[in-house]
Amino acid sequence: MNVPVPHPFISSFFIPIFAGKKRIGVQRYFIYLSYDGSAYHGWQIQPNGITVQECLEKALSTILRQPVSITGAGRTDTGVHARLMVAHFDTETALSDTAAFSERLNRILPKDIAVSKIVPVHNDAHSRFDALSRTYHYFLSSTKDPFFGRYSMKQHSTLDWEKMNKAANCLFNYTDFTSFSKLHTDVKTNNCKIMKAEWSKEGDLFRFTIQADRFLRNMVRAIVGTLLDVGRGRLSVEDFCRIIEAKNRCSAGTSVPAQGLFLVGITYPDEIFL
Repeated sequence: MNVPVPHPFISSFFIPIFAGKKRIGVQRYFIYLSYDGSAYHGWQIQPNGITVQECLEKALSTILRQPVSITGAGRTDTGVHARLMVAHFDTETALSDTAAFSERLNRILPKDIAVSKIVPVHNDAHSRFDALSRTYHYFLSSTKDPFFGRYSMKQHSTLDWEKMNKAANCLFNYTDFTSFSKLHTDVKTNNCKIMKAEWSKEGDLFRFTIQADRFLRNMVRAIVGTLLDVGRGRLSVEDFCRIIEAKNRCSAGTSVPAQGLFLVGITYPDEIFL
């Protein structure tokens, strides 16, 4: 892997940030970040198309002057956003001031990716496998909004929100969500534990909140699309349950567009942090 040559202004930051380049053996860090996914082909590095992971790895490699690989807590699809994503990386260089390191990192990252903090964790901590829960929001807009319109799905028809919430409550009764999974994925199981699922109003926007221990590829967007069919009167609550029980993606509704979806929260056990 070719490591980018640091910009000259970065060099002056190495001494205070890296404690004189003290070698500490391998230390793992969790990095907390947010991003506007509009310009990216998702989180994970792709052969054709720029991704968030690629941009972050290049920035870390530039400052640390060594190849850096990062592992994310999940894989957001093309056009999906994150108000909170967590990833981990390893380095043999001590980060004496993680706040200063985050600031320097933000200076060279694109304007639509921002690091909020970096924290040391135990070396066996894993941003993906140690996550206890993940939370997503999906936004619908009933009015034209020149500011938030690009981050929501425009909804023209009247929806039965009470009926949609009754259907959403049915999700708690199931664990196998094959009907809402993208086909031909490489996961070992389609089982998930859903902890929260509800529609609420937020100003002129309607927000679907869903929390689970894990999510399948395309799962949230497929659930929202099927719930919209319930709200439009095309499906009953009982139909929604039968779709889950069918364990067949072809039975569910169409996935909603990516731009309204945000990863907003990830929780971890306290004991993994130093």
